[in-house]
Amino acid sequence: MKKIGRAIPLVLVALALIVMPALAITGNWVNDDVHPFVGMIAFYDESGEFIWRCTGSLISPTKMLTAGHCADVGEGAASARVWFQENAGGNYDPALGYDPITGYADSCASGTLGTLCATSDEIYNYGFANFAGFPNTKDVGLIILDQPISLSEYGELPTAGMLDGLDKARGLKDTIFTISGYGLTYSTNVKDALPNISYRIRLMATSTLVNLGSKYTDGYNLQTQGNGSGRGGTCSGDSGGPVFLGGTDSNLIVAVTSFGLNSMCRGTDFGYRIDRQEVLDWINSH
Repeated sequence: MKKIGRAIPLVLVALALIVMPALAITGNWVNDDVHPFVGMIAFYDESGEFIWRCTGSLISPTKMLTAGHCADVGEGAASARVWFQENAGGNYDPALGYDPITGYADSCASGTLGTLCATSDEIYNYGFANFAGFPNTKDVGLIILDQPISLSEYGELPTAGMLDGLDKARGLKDTIFTISGYGLTYSTNVKDALPNISYRIRLMATSTLVNLGSKYTDGYNLQTQGNGSGRGGTCSGDSGGPVFLGGTDSNLIVAVTSFGLNSMCRGTDFGYRIDRQEVLDWINSH
């Protein structure tokens, strides 16, 4: 999923590839009313101005997992605010400059702070530096919430190496993954001639494994392909959202949505794997 207002393409000449931060769930999607710990994150610069938005997952009452290119302090991310409503910004009014129901993009609606909305001034980046070191981009970030959010369930972390060999095991290449996020709901980006449509609603779609060991993945990234003719996948605003191992009722996060190969949101997606011991150690150290 790519970040709204900050879709930075990286041209990797050696790979003849344009890598773009990932955007939003597209294609064969459904509303996600089963992952209340997945929220929409707005990031702000030091002056408090909105700079971009992403998706993230609570793995504890205060610890939220997202992408490193979202929690990019070097690019100006100084604070954040998170909304956990399924419809977090669908009523955004350009004339008002905010959503009158949720407060997106610069406030928490009355009575929601600490329940459906939270703020953060504590942002961590695993080492992401504009896709340097590709494919090991270190595209993981954390934000620590100022207000704990009490839920009946949270995102679950994997064990180290959980995905290793999955693309080589007989019968396991059809393993299902579920992606969740807020972002573009429908992409009409045909040579940039038509607009994209974004409802800022939490959506999810299932996909299947493509590989773990290509020049784009090499053990660091997970490549999946959307299912069906609609090819559910990621697009703008979904960056940092969870990639669950299993069907739509799974809470087991094995990657965070990281990038795509084009701006057309065609359903071929890449997530940065968190089932690596060094990544898990970093997450657990905060």
